[in-house]
Amino acid sequence: MKALITGIGGFVGSYLAEHLQSEGIVVSGFDRVKSNVKDATTYEADLLDIDSMVKILETEKPDLIFHLAGQSSVDISFKEPELTQKINIDGTENLFKAIIQVGITPKILVVSSAEVYGIPKSLPIQESHPLQPISPYGVSRVGQEKLCKKYADKLHIVVSRSFNHTGPKQPDKFVCPTITKQVAEINKGKREAEVMLGDPSVRRDFSDVRDIVIAYLLALQKGKKGETYNLCSGTSVSLREIIEMLGKVIGKTISVTKNPDWDRKVDIPELVGDHSKFIKDTQWQQKYKLSDTLGDMVEYWEKEI
Repeated sequence: MKALITGIGGFVGSYLAEHLQSEGIVVSGFDRVKSNVKDATTYEADLLDIDSMVKILETEKPDLIFHLAGQSSVDISFKEPELTQKINIDGTENLFKAIIQVGITPKILVVSSAEVYGIPKSLPIQESHPLQPISPYGVSRVGQEKLCKKYADKLHIVVSRSFNHTGPKQPDKFVCPTITKQVAEINKGKREAEVMLGDPSVRRDFSDVRDIVIAYLLALQKGKKGETYNLCSGTSVSLREIIEMLGKVIGKTISVTKNPDWDRKVDIPELVGDHSKFIKDTQWQQKYKLSDTLGDMVEYWEKEI
């Protein structure tokens, strides 16, 4: 069994490669900049360059494709909306066209996002919830999902609407690593017991990346062709509650300072998903508690700083 990961050099890509290899799957992948991923064959390629993808697919002929590559930051999407659309929509269509051109028939997982739902009308959010994105990033993911439907008669595609996931090694442009890096600095005596945030009342549904990559493989092993699945923990937590958890981890009381410069133009007060359909089809079980994930992240940052 052979698998190819687009965006293999990213945060999730490296974890996914490791999990696939542990299951005896031969891994290859590409990114815009060639990455070194242990025991995987990696290439330099761009989603907007269809010829580069055709060459890789002709060489690797994967049985499974995990499409992780894309512009994944909500904040960046407000600054670069056109580029976000181009990468996430046009880039995905280029991948589909390249697969068809090469003449292979892999199972494909397309990783979308809970941002497609916008401000939810009901919680927890089911897959049938209306799609009403409020960011250019969310709009791009809706466009990507429409492409999946367009190609549904030609390709075996499963879509995951992934809610927030985090873990050690995640870049600090995302919220949990931003918080845990500051907490690591507090624990090392390099800053006061104070964490700076945007809106600490925002609530999100966080999973551990190590659980999510197990779900990604299950989605292609047991998920149904053409289905869309929420991948989430099924519970939400506020950023302030995360600070409280981390205070217990390091044994200190941590105060919160709100930085208005970090507020988004528009934001979703709470996201929490219903993962019952995915669990029913795949029997996925999550292993990591959020407090353990956050503790692992603090340990990672303590080594880094």
